[in-house]
Amino acid sequence: MHYTVSSATDPQQLAQDLACELDGLVSLDPALRETTLLIVPGCLGDFLDFNDFMGKADRLLRRRRLEGVIQLASFHPHYQFADIDANDMGNFTNRSPYPTIHLLREASIERALQSIAHPQAIYEANIDRLRQLGPQGWAALGVGPSQ
Repeated sequence: MHYTVSSATDPQQLAQDLACELDGLVSLDPALRETTLLIVPGCLGDFLDFNDFMGKADRLLRRRRLEGVIQLASFHPHYQFADIDANDMGNFTNRSPYPTIHLLREASIERALQSIAHPQAIYEANIDRLRQLGPQGWAALGVGPSQ
């Protein structure tokens, strides 16, 4: 796993950093770099701005003909699924201390999914566990603020 902290302070700079990380990931053998986390502490602190940027990031993938090669996953301190209340603990499956873009190789995802009988069950179990844990349980873990 490779990670980098972007010094971007605006979405245009971040798009350049994302392009560089995409190039770096696809240029290397998966044995050397399987996946990349692009951590963004300096911009897109607002979740809606971050969500808008992720649409642009997907367009960048298409322009670079990397659809089906690389998948982007998003994490944000205020992540909220469209169909879930903002305070629902299920949102915490995609929360992180800073806005973060995870670049994953599609081939790696496919291999992992082939080895799991019911991949959806993992995601559902994670949400169930977070809901059982609740805000107080989350706070007791000491992993940082919930929002």
